[in-house]
Amino acid sequence: MTPRTAATFSPPVMEARRWLTGVHFDADRPLINVSQAAPVDPPPQAMRQAMADVALNNDDAHLYGPVLGLPELRDELAAQVSAHYAGAVEPAQAAITSGCNQAFAAAIATLCAEGDEVILPVPWYFNHKMWLDMSGVAAVPLPVGDALLPDPEQAAALITDSTRAIALVTPNNPGGVEYPEELVQAFFDLARARGIALILDETYRDFDSRSGPPHRLFQDPDWHDTLIHLYSFSKAYRLTGHRVGAIVASQTRLAEVEKFLDTVAICPGQIGQHAALWGMQNLDTWLAGERREILARRQAIADSMHRLDAKGWKLLGLGGYFAYLSHPFDESSATLAPRLVREAAVLTLPGTMFHPAEDITGGRHLRLAFANLDVAGIEVLFDRLTQV
Repeated sequence: MTPRTAATFSPPVMEARRWLTGVHFDADRPLINVSQAAPVDPPPQAMRQAMADVALNNDDAHLYGPVLGLPELRDELAAQVSAHYAGAVEPAQAAITSGCNQAFAAAIATLCAEGDEVILPVPWYFNHKMWLDMSGVAAVPLPVGDALLPDPEQAAALITDSTRAIALVTPNNPGGVEYPEELVQAFFDLARARGIALILDETYRDFDSRSGPPHRLFQDPDWHDTLIHLYSFSKAYRLTGHRVGAIVASQTRLAEVEKFLDTVAICPGQIGQHAALWGMQNLDTWLAGERREILARRQAIADSMHRLDAKGWKLLGLGGYFAYLSHPFDESSATLAPRLVREAAVLTLPGTMFHPAEDITGGRHLRLAFANLDVAGIEVLFDRLTQV
């Protein structure tokens, strides 16, 4: 018997960290880590104080809570999703999960049986692919080309009787691109017409460069017949270690999600949920500042790219937490990325980690997760890349 875990690859971020073994970094040339899309700073002090108060004074926070999350947080999430997208979401259509990865896993568990298929644009978010592998679900690759935007017509041609969903991430991981409103709508319309689900992962929505709703799916009164929406509080409020995510879907689907969650973690961590609720109610101004800082870092990459352009690099996508580049070297990114650790003290992920093994396109690409670099750090990063 082959175990489920053998059906997929090793966690890419953990694999990349192993490249650091035995490598010495000088004090005047420390490692620049652009491998993982996570803030490296803790939550703001006021939020940590609120979490401490919960830990000290709220006895219920140390017990099992509702499987689908704190009612107050579900209420707040539904209200803020409704406001953000100018649509209508009820609290019973919102649930809290132990991180956004668990939200995706739960969605797949409600949709798919052994041998079913889910369409993923390539380059894909590797944890989505890993979960499909371990679930016995075929990930059907949808190539996107240099623009990194999936084509609904190409997706339509991939739909079979076994297709259960199309999964999109916007702003995209790993590509960074923000999917235009019309594109998201076209995929929603396609999914509805073909009787499948559209899973829309908007983990990085708080750092979208656009103003106003990025799409209008929640304005459709029957959005819940097709849409499964995923979100993460981790990036917005620096709560990565507390694992607080969300899923917004029909009440009927959430009843099935509850079965999955109850057998995995029983309930999301209580203190992290209280932190997310406090953040949503108190940190709008602070979060707006975080967004401005991320957009400033994004602009710093755009402004610096001419230095790499001259050496044959190309910027394919930029946004959210990511810059996605093609490199000019006569080698695969699978060997280039470890070489950058040794020669440039830069840890990044190769495009091969976001593509099917047989797809050589990934060998031309690198992903830079720039959220943990300030503007000065981005300047140093480009200094090093130009010297490779």
